[in-house]
Amino acid sequence: MNETDTPKGTSTRVVTAGRRKEWTQGIVNTPVWRASTILYDSVADLRAAGARDTHHRLFYGRRGTPTQWSLADALTELEPGAEGTFLYPSGVAAIAAALLSVLSPGDEVLIPDTAYDPTRSLANGLLARMGIATRFYDPLIGAGMADVISDTTRAILLESPGSLTFEVQDVPAIVAAARARGVTTLLDNTWATPLFFPAIAHGIDLTILACTKYVVGHSDVMLGSVTAAPGHFARLRDTSFQLGQVASPDDCWLGSRGLRTMAIRLRQHEQSALQIAHWLQDQPEVATVLHPALPGCPGHETFMRDFSGSSGLFSFVLQGGDERARAALIDGLAHFGIGYSWGGYESLAIPVDPQRHRSVTRRADAGPMVRLQIGLEDPEDLIADLAAGLARFAAIG
Repeated sequence: MNETDTPKGTSTRVVTAGRRKEWTQGIVNTPVWRASTILYDSVADLRAAGARDTHHRLFYGRRGTPTQWSLADALTELEPGAEGTFLYPSGVAAIAAALLSVLSPGDEVLIPDTAYDPTRSLANGLLARMGIATRFYDPLIGAGMADVISDTTRAILLESPGSLTFEVQDVPAIVAAARARGVTTLLDNTWATPLFFPAIAHGIDLTILACTKYVVGHSDVMLGSVTAAPGHFARLRDTSFQLGQVASPDDCWLGSRGLRTMAIRLRQHEQSALQIAHWLQDQPEVATVLHPALPGCPGHETFMRDFSGSSGLFSFVLQGGDERARAALIDGLAHFGIGYSWGGYESLAIPVDPQRHRSVTRRADAGPMVRLQIGLEDPEDLIADLAAGLARFAAIG
């Protein structure tokens, strides 16, 4: 593989990124380097290793091997303008490390009311015990963020689209308000990935992925990442080292394997999800479809302006009905598993009740809600499955 200065398209970068010759050693994929102890030729060599920057240098297993560095570098290359990436054993670990790298006791963090529930739990639990205050805000606040930032605000977390209900945030407007006050911005970008929303290019300081989802793509690895804009990586790395964070080389190898097909998988997830979302819009049992690419979803105009594509996760609101009717719909599905997570090759359906996880915004939905992860099955089979489910729902509701 020859290095050139020719600009690379997204799909090409997904395939080639992170595959340095010194790491692959002539093999297509970087091998799995497992290590705890690294041996040195002498005491002098050992001492010299500890005195220099250990980034991309073998030092101790917790500092990584070429297997981890390869995936981290690949994720950095997918974010134009980024300085570096650190890997974690889960997406939640990535969120926690990113926040802890910028917050101290007495600081305040602003978090969207639609954030992933474990993020809310982290804020109300560990961060609160450390003396870090949290205020939750309306995700659609946009430029109004300038009026929310306080003298103690040190970080603004964004999650766009929002968890469960998929509100799209005006990232450039929020970033502008944050920069005017010297506030760090962090984005959970798991839904779009850098392929559909390059966060660093949009001004975000730290962008977070639950790589468990689309990077891995096969529902068999827990993995997270944080990619930093220039000037933010050193503190992120130091904080992560101090926390003892390290991702398994075997898991990172599986992440690298999944990454190579992420672009083509995302295109299929997008195409099938849009076909199914449009079909659901026409069903009498469905009141609302919450998909950012569809008009009517909160923040749709912002989505059309800022995103280059959509993924396979969205929700829909049923027209009336109760918990029993919703359960009948989901329990009888043949091609949708019932389980947490998403981003794998298989379709999933779960009941969601977003109001249980809100403290600032209120919802008044026509009926219960279902979240779908659209996998790589034939969409016609999934539609037929959902049609039978909606018939069960109607028979009870």
